[in-house]
Amino acid sequence: MDARIALQPAYVLHRTPFQNSSFLIDFFTVDYGRVRAVARGARGEKSRTRSILQPFQPLLISLSGRTDLKTLTNVEPMHEALRLEATRLFSGLYINELLTRLLQDHEEHRALYGFYQDTLVSLQGDSRIDSVLRHFELSLLSELGYGLDLESECDFNREIKETHYYRFDAKRGFTLARENLIHQQEGTKLISESENAETLIPGSAIIALREADFDSPENAKFAKLILRRALAEHLGNRPLNSRSLFMQRPRR
Repeated sequence: MDARIALQPAYVLHRTPFQNSSFLIDFFTVDYGRVRAVARGARGEKSRTRSILQPFQPLLISLSGRTDLKTLTNVEPMHEALRLEATRLFSGLYINELLTRLLQDHEEHRALYGFYQDTLVSLQGDSRIDSVLRHFELSLLSELGYGLDLESECDFNREIKETHYYRFDAKRGFTLARENLIHQQEGTKLISESENAETLIPGSAIIALREADFDSPENAKFAKLILRRALAEHLGNRPLNSRSLFMQRPRR
């Protein structure tokens, strides 16, 4: 990575206090992916940068330094900050934390950067939050090389069938449940004798996820389940802080 970088489009993903009056900041930049930098003196009461070094504020930043930890030498706002409130704010913090945890330092992700911007705009509007988040999660996994195969099951490469039921393993993909046909009022379902049917995923929900169809509550539920499992494989055991904050939010 260059020793000096000038006027790089960026967003703040996360910041923490550093030393007496500085911030340690994870930026998401258009050309260098995630970059960590020290904003010296930015916590001071008279600092002009403190108010703009916030999440969801489009920035132009300049950096210097030959190590992975850079020094912020200049920052300017590009546009007004996107305003996210209530659940939409927690959703924005959630996608910021995903990027902070999953991106490698100094790896360019231009397509993901553009989709991140589009996602923030969608969260600021009146789009359905669950749909916006599922779109982002799918794109994130795909961009990082962890994309899901939503076309076929992994054992025999057979096409996902709408009327069949499947298990999902984040490391392998979808596998067809062992063939024990049980007739129910709503039709014939394929389930496993040894497993709780609630853990199985209908093929119709997998197809809906592939087609980004989250309109029905059932499809939305299974999409969230699949993507949460897929992301957990790469996030590790440490829980997401943004999820905890969401659970602790004041109820109205």
